[in-house]
Amino acid sequence: MVSPTSLLKRLLVGRPFRSDRLQHTLLPKRIALPVFASDALSSVAYAPDEILLTLSIAGAGAYVYSPWVALAVVVVMLTVVASYRQNVHAYPSGGGDYEVATVNLGPKFGIGVASALLVDYVLTVAVSVSSGVANLGSVIPFVATHKVGIAVTAVVLLTAMNLRGLRESGTAFAIPTYGFMIVIIGMLLTGLFRIFVMGDDLSAPSAGLVIAAEEEHLTGFAMAFLLLRTFSSGCAALTGVEAISNGVPAFKQPKSRNAATTLLMLGVTAVTMLVGIVWLSRLTHLQYVEDAHQIVEGPAGYVQKTVTTQLGTAVFGDGSVLLYIVAGATALILFLAANTAFNGFPVLGSILAQDRYLPRQLHTRGDRLAFSNGIVFLAVFAIVLIVAFQAEVTKLIQLYIVGVFVSFTLSQAGMIRHWNRLLKRERSPEMRNRMIRSRAINTFGMILTGAVLIVVLITKFLLGAWIAIAAMAVIYVIMLGIRRHYDTVARELTPAEDRPVLPARNHAIVLVSKVHMPTLRAVAYAQATRPDTLTGLTVNVDEKDTRAIQQEWERRQVPVPLTVIDSPYREITRPIIEYVKSVRRDAPRDVVTVFIPEYVVGKWWENLLHNQSALRIKGRLLFEPGVMVTSVPWQLASSAGRNLDRFDRDLSRGPARGPRSRGSNDSRGSHSSNDDRAARS
Repeated sequence: MVSPTSLLKRLLVGRPFRSDRLQHTLLPKRIALPVFASDALSSVAYAPDEILLTLSIAGAGAYVYSPWVALAVVVVMLTVVASYRQNVHAYPSGGGDYEVATVNLGPKFGIGVASALLVDYVLTVAVSVSSGVANLGSVIPFVATHKVGIAVTAVVLLTAMNLRGLRESGTAFAIPTYGFMIVIIGMLLTGLFRIFVMGDDLSAPSAGLVIAAEEEHLTGFAMAFLLLRTFSSGCAALTGVEAISNGVPAFKQPKSRNAATTLLMLGVTAVTMLVGIVWLSRLTHLQYVEDAHQIVEGPAGYVQKTVTTQLGTAVFGDGSVLLYIVAGATALILFLAANTAFNGFPVLGSILAQDRYLPRQLHTRGDRLAFSNGIVFLAVFAIVLIVAFQAEVTKLIQLYIVGVFVSFTLSQAGMIRHWNRLLKRERSPEMRNRMIRSRAINTFGMILTGAVLIVVLITKFLLGAWIAIAAMAVIYVIMLGIRRHYDTVARELTPAEDRPVLPARNHAIVLVSKVHMPTLRAVAYAQATRPDTLTGLTVNVDEKDTRAIQQEWERRQVPVPLTVIDSPYREITRPIIEYVKSVRRDAPRDVVTVFIPEYVVGKWWENLLHNQSALRIKGRLLFEPGVMVTSVPWQLASSAGRNLDRFDRDLSRGPARGPRSRGSNDSRGSHSSNDDRAARS
């Protein structure tokens, strides 16, 4: 019978895939676009909001700069897209920015890029989901009042979908992503048609508001600083572009060409929607403020809605079905935009684990051939951020894009070195010209993204960017520590060139709590190993019980001496450890094998009725050099009813929870025959 846990897992995740089905999970371009580009495409839903609300600090008159800010963001985006098209051709293995920086700039730069990307992926999930809740809350008040709970639920659902596998999640996300593109472009075309062809005077719901500047008379340096801050906020539209370079292995052949084509599709579509939204916002006199206190005069009970919702109201009318479609499609794509991070974070985590910078568990694929551990890690950290910042996009956005521009800049610097290295040995004029052109693209990209990074750090550091920087530093140090640990372990485990020296002698010790079947089996098994010396060992915590053990040992004429050690404080573990250490102390080249009789139960509730003295003793002995621990199980009648087929399935997926065969050295799920005596200690 299938356990409830296994049944729930199958319902959420599905049946396991064989390893040879990995090729069937590869993505064509039409599926790869929504999988890897949903983050960058969806950013047009909140990047215009950030541009307008930042400009509102200087008052409504500052909105005149919004098209120019958007144009600057477009230049950066097209440059980054062109640069990453060079990356996917040069480094198609999926390492992306991390691989480029590591190979060309060195491991420390690679770790810096990786830490920045890991932080940015977590923020992508938190910002996208929170923004989706905000857009949905613009038309559904219940969502606005329960945004944290709904955001957490959305992350859990996304996690479950991604645990089912890359191709399955991509297929599920393709329709909403393409639907969002059609809805937004359709809304923009309809609005522009009504204004320029039909001559309609479209006005956003906020067009008639009278707003006050938070800072009046901003001129000179202060105004320039505000424009730079606006530009840095608008650059949130670039997040997610790097995900395609990290996901090249997930594309169908030819991988590099398909990834480069998908990048181009992403850039053209995102730029079109971003420019269209900002342009239509200016035509409809849309206003969007940072603080509600800036609204000096407006309709009673006015609640500020997001930019896309206001544009939908202006174009299609308040309360229309199409307005709800716009709001729903925007919210849905923002929820699904987190899918970019759910695909990028686990792949990068797997590569880092393979390079021994993260725990090796992140390198393992799950039942559906997805990197399940990485997916779960990402979900947990994103939920923590959502709860900590109460799903407030304006607060989370200040932590955003720092990491992605760190990776952008270092990646382009690495690509410049890559082309310089190839140019030194390339002799073909045609190839040299191509490389020089690629180097020029990457050089311009490095200069531009480096400038944006400086702007972001200057304008957002005190607003919250320092938290992201601190998180990157912590992850950087942790990854170095993990690598140092794995390197130390590898050195310790490397066999010496000399032939291993065999132990001089083997001393066997059988722990005795009672003279019963488990103990007699352990004695017989120990004799079968033919040790140099063999003794039974019992701890005297009760004179009456100890005499009974000695008498029964003699009556049964057990052909092994019985050693009794006193324990005036009624301890069990410490006297046994001290005795074993004394044997080793007399002959350091000898080994000691401790046989622990154990009995195995079959019912889960029986675990509650027994102590785990065997685990305590075994766990302590494992730290003693030259000591081997052997469990000798005795199956009780209740263990005969255990579902061994299910146990085999569990064993094939991971660590077992109880022994099945004799001679097992794993004491999980089993109990020591010393339990009765341990209960008194």
